[in-house]
Amino acid sequence: MNERLVEIPTPSGRMETFVTHPEQDGPFPPVIIYMDIWGVREELFEIARRIGTVGYYCMVPDLYYRQGKVRHEFRDAQNRMISLHALDAERRQRVIAPGRRLSNQMVVDDTGAILDFLGRGEPVRPGGVGAIGYCMGGRHVLCVAGHFPEQVTASVSLHGTSLISDAPDSPHLLAKHFRGELYCGFAEMDPYAPLSMVKELEALLRPCPVDYRYAIHEGAQHGYALPNRDIFDPHGAARDWEQIFAMFHRQIPPYAV
Repeated sequence: MNERLVEIPTPSGRMETFVTHPEQDGPFPPVIIYMDIWGVREELFEIARRIGTVGYYCMVPDLYYRQGKVRHEFRDAQNRMISLHALDAERRQRVIAPGRRLSNQMVVDDTGAILDFLGRGEPVRPGGVGAIGYCMGGRHVLCVAGHFPEQVTASVSLHGTSLISDAPDSPHLLAKHFRGELYCGFAEMDPYAPLSMVKELEALLRPCPVDYRYAIHEGAQHGYALPNRDIFDPHGAARDWEQIFAMFHRQIPPYAV
């Protein structure tokens, strides 16, 4: 596998981005991973490598670049990342603060810069783009799917937050623009995505021009899909990956001949 850090120029500065893809048989379909509130870290790079090994050009942009290098990892005695709800109030606020300063529009603007970058000589195949987002990144994936419907055609939101809200930039307001396919993985116990919202989102997307699938993982909690987390749910995560790779093969198949 090839991997490197690149700096993508944006109107707000230079955005450091991790890139990985196979060494041969390109060009490859691109996949963008949208970070959760913790920011970029090795855990997300490992997920990118997992996707890349099966034939994708995968990237993890540092969307906190406007705020400098923001890095948060708190670990327990088993070296697992401690979930937000288990932190003390001071550390919890330290983690949350950068996310509150990152607007949906900023992420949309940054995605436009990423798409421009991909068109400047990178080993990517023309056509659809995949997008996977965790936590707040799940919300961001829906936002970019609504703003770039011709490009972002294979979208994934995992334990996404505030997918439906009263905010004027709530991603559900973009639903009529979604195209291709969208998959959402939800935890059974998630204060950021209660089951009533899951059902509301399903009803909202049913008449929209997007093929929507979702799963509710029994017993799982918010953050279940991240492998280094104290509440990682391997069964739910495996079910998600089955759905994700099946969708990618339909929408952005690797190693086209």
